[in-house]
Amino acid sequence: MAKQIEITDANFEEEVINSEIPVIIDFWAVWCGPCKMIAPIMEEFAEEYEGKIKIGKVDVDHNPNIAVKFGIRSIPTVLYFEANRRL
Repeated sequence: MAKQIEITDANFEEEVINSEIPVIIDFWAVWCGPCKMIAPIMEEFAEEYEGKIKIGKVDVDHNPNIAVKFGIRSIPTVLYFEANRRL
């Protein structure tokens, strides 16, 4: 069973920028109701596309640098990153 990866300010470059496969990131927070609604869908994607696409989650409250870098102003926000692409 595939699992979503917790993306943090510390591991962003390793998990996303240097990824060999595309990455989809769900920007979320514990208090966000709509975020809880899409969570099962993201988990399903992680299982269905295991090994083809990496599915990650960024808690914007605990990892504000990533959210600021990409101009995340509301959540949930989902972004797609192509493999081996420098930003």
